[in-house]
Amino acid sequence: MTGGASKQILLTHRSPAYWRVTFDHPPLNIFGPETIPQLNEIITAIETDEQVRVVVFDSAVEGFFLTHYNFVAKLEDSTRLPPGPTGLQQLPDMLVRLSRAPVVSIASIRGRATGVGSELALASDMRFASREKAILSQWEVGAGLVPGGGPMARLPRLIGRGRALEVLLGADDITGDIAELYGYVNRSLPDAELDAFVDALATRISSFDKQALAETKRLVNLNSLPPDAEIAPEWDAFLASLKRPAAQARIRMLFERGFHEPGDVETRLGFHVGQLGGR
Repeated sequence: MTGGASKQILLTHRSPAYWRVTFDHPPLNIFGPETIPQLNEIITAIETDEQVRVVVFDSAVEGFFLTHYNFVAKLEDSTRLPPGPTGLQQLPDMLVRLSRAPVVSIASIRGRATGVGSELALASDMRFASREKAILSQWEVGAGLVPGGGPMARLPRLIGRGRALEVLLGADDITGDIAELYGYVNRSLPDAELDAFVDALATRISSFDKQALAETKRLVNLNSLPPDAEIAPEWDAFLASLKRPAAQARIRMLFERGFHEPGDVETRLGFHVGQLGGR
């Protein structure tokens, strides 16, 4: 992988047509500016490889699919990054490119998909969740923040306005079964069946003609993807919210409780952000 950071994302070729992308940044799979060039390398490969037809995103870290942004990193490490090829800032750029790539993307969610993890899942073409172990959340409003990776543009199209507002403004943890009921994920499966189901589906899709897959996805995209103009303001709003005193105070309280460390705050983030405002 590019950059000086340790490898946090593993790319495995199950076959030339079927790739697995595994997040492996223990203990919490936190996503930060140091992860961006590694994910960008993966997205570029997905866009440009002539043989790959399907890519599955999963995790090697127990309890965590992919979590929130790195709040220990210096803010300038994120703000100084140049826009990506779409003209969007780096994270929303990569998620938009994933949605538009002529390759089928599947998120296999076991553990917490929080913040960036939820946003990557939403940018993927399909999402499958472990009934017992998957937790999806857009927790940011509970910490005084505005989500930055596109969920305001994507969630209403996927689950409707009312449920999108419940997820975003409630900022609580959503279990696999509720996520399936809402349409946040395609299906919630028993944990013991998740891997075999996703692998069988990915293997099946990888056997199909790439041009037929890409052309069908392109036409579905015309009727379902938000335009860049809806996604662009979200990252700016996230960075602006991060500087506000209310957000800084709430994030400081989270750190005092154990944020960014293994333990109850990261395991039950939805509960803890609900405790920050007092009564």
